[in-house]
Amino acid sequence: MIALGKKETTTTLTPLELEIMQVLWDEGPSTVADVAPRLKAELAYTTVQTMLGVLLRKGKVKRIQEGKAYRYHPVVSRQRASGNAIEDLLRRMFGGSAEALLMSMVEARHISPRELNRLAERLAETERKSAKGKNKEVR
Repeated sequence: MIALGKKETTTTLTPLELEIMQVLWDEGPSTVADVAPRLKAELAYTTVQTMLGVLLRKGKVKRIQEGKAYRYHPVVSRQRASGNAIEDLLRRMFGGSAEALLMSMVEARHISPRELNRLAERLAETERKSAKGKNKEVR
């Protein structure tokens, strides 16, 4: 029997939800008993069960019943979850400006000149690929 949660939402994950999702991304479909010992804090079985229920309602996981237990698997990819978290951070802290975020990282020395150069190279590569795709459409 498959129990479906709501459709995926763009809400960001709380720290505990993120930790649980990381277990599911790393280990694959897991039961509450599988997840609980892999968490940093020693949490009661029922606490982990409740949090997986929250993730189910948020549409971040689905579950399949296996005997008396449920096996949970992620619906949201790690990439999408990180994208949602970054969008939330940009919106709340930097008024939606990626440039303001990067400048803050530079000023706080969270990003090195070497890393900025790699980012610039990657951006240039992405723009070249995008331009090639547009040229093919025009022809």
